[in-house]
Amino acid sequence: MNIDIPEVLIAYFCLLFSLCFHEAAHATMAHWRGDDSARLLGRMSLNPLAHIDPIGTVVFPLIMMTAHVPFLFGWAKPVPFNPRNLKNIRHDPALIGLAGPVSNIILAVICALVLRVLAYPVAAGLGGGVIVVLLKILFGLVGINLVLAIFNMIPIPPLDGHHVLAFNLSMENKAKLARMAPMGMILVMILVWQFDIISLPMSYAFSGVITLAFWGTPLWDNPEQLVHLIRG
Repeated sequence: MNIDIPEVLIAYFCLLFSLCFHEAAHATMAHWRGDDSARLLGRMSLNPLAHIDPIGTVVFPLIMMTAHVPFLFGWAKPVPFNPRNLKNIRHDPALIGLAGPVSNIILAVICALVLRVLAYPVAAGLGGGVIVVLLKILFGLVGINLVLAIFNMIPIPPLDGHHVLAFNLSMENKAKLARMAPMGMILVMILVWQFDIISLPMSYAFSGVITLAFWGTPLWDNPEQLVHLIRG
C-alpha cells in the first residue's frame, strides 16, 4: 500500500488541532454558562492529551487516512457538563452543543482569510516550499473543520445536533431522543456511509469558503492554477 507519510502527518495534525479546538469550545461555553465541570477536568485547553479518545482520535482516523478514504473525520472524548449548574437549564445545553460546530466554522473562515492573503504571493510564484506546506495545512483545516461542523450537527445523540433538536422538544420527546444514544453512532454511520447525507452540504460549504478565500484575487481569474492548489 502506497502511503504518503508527510500527507498523513499534515492531515492528522489538522484533524487533531480541529478536534481540540471543537472540544475546548464546548468546555468554554459550559464555563460561560455556569458549569465548571469541564474546566476542572482540564478540557478548556488545546492540549491533545486532554481530549484524545483512543478509537475516535487515533485508530479510526489513521485507518481512514491509510485506506485513502476521500474525506476524514474523527471524534474526541465528549465534554461533560452538569445541567443543574447552568444558568438556564432549557437553552444552555443547546448553546454548549452549538459551540463546537460553530468553532469549526469560525476556524474554517479564519483559514480562508489567511488563504486570501497568500493568494497574491502564490499567483506571483513566490514563497517556494514553505508556501506549499502552509497551503496544504490551510486547505486541510478548511476541509476537516467543515466536515466536523456538518457531521456534528446531525441531530442524533451523542452528536452536538441532538442538543439543538432537544431545545425544541417536549420533555417526553427529549426522553425518547435520549434513549437513542446507545445506537446513535450506528445510525449516524448508516446515514453517512449508506445515504451520503453530508456530501451535498459539504460541497456547498466548501465552495462558499473557497469563494471567500479567492474571489477577486489573481487566482480567481486562473481556475486551472486554483484547481491545482485545491487538489494539492
